[in-house]
Amino acid sequence: MLKNILKKTVVLILNWESRLILKKYKPKILGVTGNVGKTSTKEAVAAVLAVQYRVRKSSKSYNSELGVPLTVIGCKTAWTSFSGWLQIIYQGLLLIVYREEYPEWLVLEIGADRPGDIKSVVKWIKFDAAVVSRLPDVPVHIEFFRSKEEVIDEKMSLPLSIRPDGLVVLNADDENIMSRKDKIKAKVVLYGFNETAEVRATNDHIMYEEHNGISVPVGLAFKVDCQGSNVPVRVPGAVGSHLVYPILAAIATGMALGVNLVKAIEALAAHDTPPGRLHIVPGINNSTILDDTYNSSPTAVEAALRSLSQTETRGRRIAVLGDMMELGKHTAEAHKKIGELASQLVDIFITAGVRSRYSHEAVKASDFDAGKLFHFADSREAGEFLKTLVGEGDIILIKGSQSMRMERAVEAIMALPEKRKELLVRQEEEWQQR
Repeated sequence: MLKNILKKTVVLILNWESRLILKKYKPKILGVTGNVGKTSTKEAVAAVLAVQYRVRKSSKSYNSELGVPLTVIGCKTAWTSFSGWLQIIYQGLLLIVYREEYPEWLVLEIGADRPGDIKSVVKWIKFDAAVVSRLPDVPVHIEFFRSKEEVIDEKMSLPLSIRPDGLVVLNADDENIMSRKDKIKAKVVLYGFNETAEVRATNDHIMYEEHNGISVPVGLAFKVDCQGSNVPVRVPGAVGSHLVYPILAAIATGMALGVNLVKAIEALAAHDTPPGRLHIVPGINNSTILDDTYNSSPTAVEAALRSLSQTETRGRRIAVLGDMMELGKHTAEAHKKIGELASQLVDIFITAGVRSRYSHEAVKASDFDAGKLFHFADSREAGEFLKTLVGEGDIILIKGSQSMRMERAVEAIMALPEKRKELLVRQEEEWQQR
């Protein structure tokens, strides 16, 4: 009870401070929303805008009622430290009382766990631009919404709030987004693989190199058609066609806001995609891990499985999937569909968690080899089993929702565990204590 009162008090104070800070410094504000790829898109957009402007972005995936004010003030979460929150409040007061150099652009990740989350934000933050990633039919965080339409409407309340002189950047390949495009008052720029996109990707493919006599994936390459130019782009250290979208969104945003195309491409070439988003991590026994452990949803898992199936290997394709959370009434059916897809695409299928049992049973009901199907209670058990299974040339996809902590399975079989803090998600001390 006391903890909730303290949290609400802190949120109230930080929101009050944020309003005053924004009123005083008048930065331009860009919001990034969607159900898939928000954080990667936010990171890429911020990298491009930083070519020309002073930019501050949401730290990690700060997109909550606390995360937005923290970004406005320029602080990281204090977790459970009372003195830490007092220090953040003090920092906000300093910005209000004194004049300091402040960012020209704030790039905020805007999420929605419940109805009204985004609508409440756009009431007190006047966004100058918005970027929408993807809004699939079975989105993550649908548990507290009555339907997918309600989720989509909540997300689209951000671009719909942009004034006519503002900018909205949309994914041209997403039917749920495009069906609501005509309601937007602001200037719209489209990105995607679709021919209607002003910033369009073509010829996407995985790059390979020889390591210890084995060809291993080292990144993604594609071309971007934009402003009459056809420019090659390389994304080292990650695979997956869906990872093209954040890059396209960033280029489209930069183009609309006056950033030179060549400089934008250069900035993205030096930009590292966030950990846990189909990152390539060297594994034990000369194997390769596709670390996609940041979070999970049906659309993201499907994309990851297809990326695994499209990656060349002389070993086995192994999928290790943890539960997908916050799906509400869609939980059983969504996990079953993932199992049905996996049975067609992988050589060995491993699940972890109560909900993933639905995926396990769906694969079991197919003609999949029962000797290559395994289920475990959690990520630690799955990781210990992988130590005995992984062989030379194998490629292992590991994915699950945040609370499943599937990065622990990655840590169990990564070739250089001493680099876990650099390569894996959720390595902060606060996470390690959970």
